[in-house]
Amino acid sequence: MTSMEGPAPETTARAWLRCYRCWSQNLEVQVHYEGIHKIDPETGERSEVVDELQEAVVQCLDCMHDQPHLGFSGGRVEPIEDRWERMIAGTPWVASCTVTVEADDVEICSGPEAGDALSYAAFGEYGVREFFTHVRFHKHEEDQIVVHLLVELYARSLEEATEVLESAARGALTITSLAEESRPPASAGEAHEHD
Repeated sequence: MTSMEGPAPETTARAWLRCYRCWSQNLEVQVHYEGIHKIDPETGERSEVVDELQEAVVQCLDCMHDQPHLGFSGGRVEPIEDRWERMIAGTPWVASCTVTVEADDVEICSGPEAGDALSYAAFGEYGVREFFTHVRFHKHEEDQIVVHLLVELYARSLEEATEVLESAARGALTITSLAEESRPPASAGEAHEHD
């Protein structure tokens, strides 16, 4: 196996099978399964699936970040088509922004879970799973809440970063600044020797 230098070329079959932050290939999938199955009265074996739910999260064992560009299906890790190229070939962008949401869309706005609740209200699943968000503060304006955030996301250009923020926002978005950052040091092609 050869190490890859910089962003993976399109011709590499598994360019996506790495951490988007530190580029390590030392990944694990955490699968949570719940199922209801009928039991065959003759054999005691499962005879029919009534209901089942499987959730999986791929995580990097080196930097401990979740990998939202990877999913788990049919017993294997696979890239999520609408984001893996952007996250692997892209660079981090940091935005200072506000999102104005309906107050009813915010589960809680004080206490230890407030940051996650406000991030989710502002950007949905992106806010708690793909973006790194820091809620600076929020303010109530009648029946709306204005959430002021710093957001780190991965994109290949300023236009793509803006588009991703706009499509993820669950309310009126105002971007006050958006700047490209450098990738974390391990992205420079450092080889990771993990079996």
